[in-house]
Formats: sequence, structure tokens, C-alpha cells
Amino acid sequence: LGILAAQVVNWLIAKPVLAGESMLETWNAQEGWRWMFWAGAIPAVIFLLLLFLIPESPRWLYTKGKHEQAKRVFLRMGGEEYAAENIRSIAEAAELSQAKSRKRNLFQGKLLRLLLLGSFIAVFQQWCGINVIFNYAQEIFTAAGYTVSGMLFNIIITGVINVIFTFIGMYLVDRIGRRALMLFGSAGLFVIYIALGACYYFNCSGIFVLLLVLAGIAVYAMTLAPVTWVIIAEIFPTAVRAQAMAIATSLLWIACFVLTYTFPLLNQNLGAAGTFWLYGGVCFIGCLFLWSRLKETKGKSLEEIEQELEG
Repeated sequence: LGILAAQVVNWLIAKPVLAGESMLETWNAQEGWRWMFWAGAIPAVIFLLLLFLIPESPRWLYTKGKHEQAKRVFLRMGGEEYAAENIRSIAEAAELSQAKSRKRNLFQGKLLRLLLLGSFIAVFQQWCGINVIFNYAQEIFTAAGYTVSGMLFNIIITGVINVIFTFIGMYLVDRIGRRALMLFGSAGLFVIYIALGACYYFNCSGIFVLLLVLAGIAVYAMTLAPVTWVIIAEIFPTAVRAQAMAIATSLLWIACFVLTYTFPLLNQNLGAAGTFWLYGGVCFIGCLFLWSRLKETKGKSLEEIEQELEG
């Protein structure tokens, strides 16, 4: 919703660009970009204020010895029975994790394999290439033959699709499962990128490119985008979850930087067709890896997942 709101605000701020007019001489380039950044400060302040209403993680509280505070959070979430059941599960998992953590650390044995799995999934979420469409939408739609005004409106359409299919993904994640959605997402993006590269290669511009871009965003929004965060929050044992998630999340944003930085270089040397075919190859490799390594965690508590993966 935040991304869509930003896209709509930018569209409302921007003024039409006349045919043949230089972008550098327009109001958008001279003044509009300042309003764009000022508009972004408003939700940032609201977000900061709302952070004070978010409760601390009950599992983190329990691992720090704050058992009563952890119980109070669970009571707010689901009542006495829910709190007692979760506290008991956390206590059992914490005892097991502490016994194992005395013998080995995050960078050894099964924990290292889980860390590598979570890190791969985090990096793959970025290197699947979809964020290039968000970050370089102007170049992609311009190459497809759209004007500046058409490009800005198309960006709003991508935002609407992103929001709709994110909610669909939230509905499906506990019904279809994490593994199935990740496999569908990686395989779906592979097919879409191959077709998108073919459109650029054979100069099929306009509506064909727009439809494929929207299909790619839809697939990503209901699979890799939300499910990645669910998986990396579930697969790590309680005793090392904070450190492991910090590493995986850091690698995710490093991968985002690398993706964003390298796209212009790839586009310049490989062309739009070659670049999207390359991303398609990454998705194909990612799909094979997930098929062989990722286990389903649907319908299981964090403690049950820990016992299965550590067993």
C-alpha cells in the first residue's frame, strides 16, 4: 500500500511533458522531485509514531528471561490458553536450543546449512530481478515505446497489481504452503522473463510488454515477495534466530544494491532482451535449488519447525 500511495502521489505531483520537450527543462526536473521527497516524509513520521504501539517479540522476551512480559504479550494475542501453550512450547524449544548451542555455533553443522538456505532464499528474492521493474520502470517502459505520461500511469498500474496480489499471497501462504508458492513464483518468473526478453528481441512493444510486466509483478507479489520473509523468520532455531535473520536480511539488501547497480551495465551490454533472459536463468536455477532443499513449514509452530529441521 505504501509503494502504491507513493506512486499515486508522484503521478499527481508530476506535470504533463509535452512532445519534444526536454525532461531537464520541465517543472518535474526543476521542482517536482523536491515535492516527491517532502511527500515521503509524512508517512515516515507516522510510521515512527506507530512503532511505539508495537509489542516486543514474546519469544525474544522469553529468551532474555522476561517470562512474565512474554506471557502478557501472548495474553493480548489469544487469551490464557493460547499464552500457556505458547510459553510451554517456547520453554521446551529454548531448553533444547541452549543444550545444542553449547556444543556448536551458527557457523557449524546443521545450523550452517540452515543459514546458507535462508541466505540463498533472501538473495534469490532480489536476484530474481523483479525489483528492476520497480527501480527502472522509466527505462523499461520507455524502451517499450511509452511516452512520459503513459509511463507514469503504467507505474501506478504496477502498484495496484502489486497490492492486490500481495493480499492474495497472504491468503494463500497458509493454504497452499510456503514451498509451493516459492516454486510457483520462481518457475512463473522464469517463463515470464523468457517471454519478456523475446518481446524486446523481436521489437514487440506497447501492450505486450505491459501485460508481461504486470504478470511478473503479480507472480512475485503473491510468492517470493511475502513468503521469503515468512520462511527466514521460521527456519532458524530460537537460540540463533536473531543473529541468523540479521545475516540473511543484510545479505538481502546487499543483493538489492547489487541488482540495482548492475542493471544499467547489463542493459547496456546485453540489451533488454539479454538482461531479462539472464534473470530468467537465475529464476530457473533458484527453482531447482528450492525444489531440492526447501521443506514445507505450513501449519507448524516455530518450535515444531525447529525440532524437524534440527532433528
